[in-house]
Amino acid sequence: MNRSRKSRPGRVAVVLLTFCVTGVAQIFTQSTATASPVSVWSVPTVPGPVQTVHGYATEYVRKNLDAVPVGANDFGCRPTEAHPRPVVLVHGTDSSAYSDYAALSPMLADAGFCVFALNFGRDPARQTYGTEDMAISGVQVATFVEQVRTATGAEKVDIVGYSQGATVSRYFINRLGGAQYVSNWVGMASPSYGGVFYGLGPAAQAVPGAVDMLTPTLTTAVVQQMQGSSFLTALNSGGDTVAGVNYTTVSSNVDEMIQPFTNMALHGPNATNLVLQDLCPINMSGHFQLAYDPYALQLVVNALDPAAAKQPQCVAVPLGTGIPEVVGAAHS
Repeated sequence: MNRSRKSRPGRVAVVLLTFCVTGVAQIFTQSTATASPVSVWSVPTVPGPVQTVHGYATEYVRKNLDAVPVGANDFGCRPTEAHPRPVVLVHGTDSSAYSDYAALSPMLADAGFCVFALNFGRDPARQTYGTEDMAISGVQVATFVEQVRTATGAEKVDIVGYSQGATVSRYFINRLGGAQYVSNWVGMASPSYGGVFYGLGPAAQAVPGAVDMLTPTLTTAVVQQMQGSSFLTALNSGGDTVAGVNYTTVSSNVDEMIQPFTNMALHGPNATNLVLQDLCPINMSGHFQLAYDPYALQLVVNALDPAAAKQPQCVAVPLGTGIPEVVGAAHS
């Protein structure tokens, strides 16, 4: 029993790093990691239940790999005058559309949006998505957006990206010509400038060959999200934003994966950066809880439809909320 308790912090650290931060064409990035020769994506089709806890959604999808969040991927949905743009949801690392959006998707659908979500960047040898080269994942997002536009007849879409999904979708917008097809981009817990992962990232980068050695374990996408990675450096070169798209980040100053938390902010004339604790100081939701925190989710909906914005209810959320369930799901 005591041995098990002593080993738990180590397992938690590994899980947090693996879940870190929180995405045919010519590959634009000079990545520190080599991409997998195969990266697959899919459109999930089997509706799963609404979830209110991130870890429970993660546990469910591990047993139901084709689960899609309620309200998403109805290709018969037609945008309305009130909500003329479909919303495309882009998930995070080692995750899926269902595990990250089983709360937001039904919320958006209930508000009258057409909602769509893909699973991207999976090594066929793995069961979770969001692990492969983000440049390739960006192309997969581009393909899916075109499918959504064709099915709905919409000229443009709005995009919500959580964790890695924020960076992959921004790569699509900024570097793959996606700006002409996107009106609003919202990044939750966005690794815009990467994370130091409690100092582990810089330590690995300081040792010649260490990053390449760790890549098979951490996955290419995790390595690309390290602060100072060549992927992020190239993506942000010339400016974080491009003309014609409104960018909003929703972040937490107690994010477990992205430190310093200021690395989540974008810089540009069309960028708005919202920090949860600036708006609700008693809400200590961090990286993993953010995608299931009602206050944060209302900020996302408000950014997509500012004319109908609602003031979220500020309630106390203890520090560390959501982490035990995520860790438990990873070991289920």
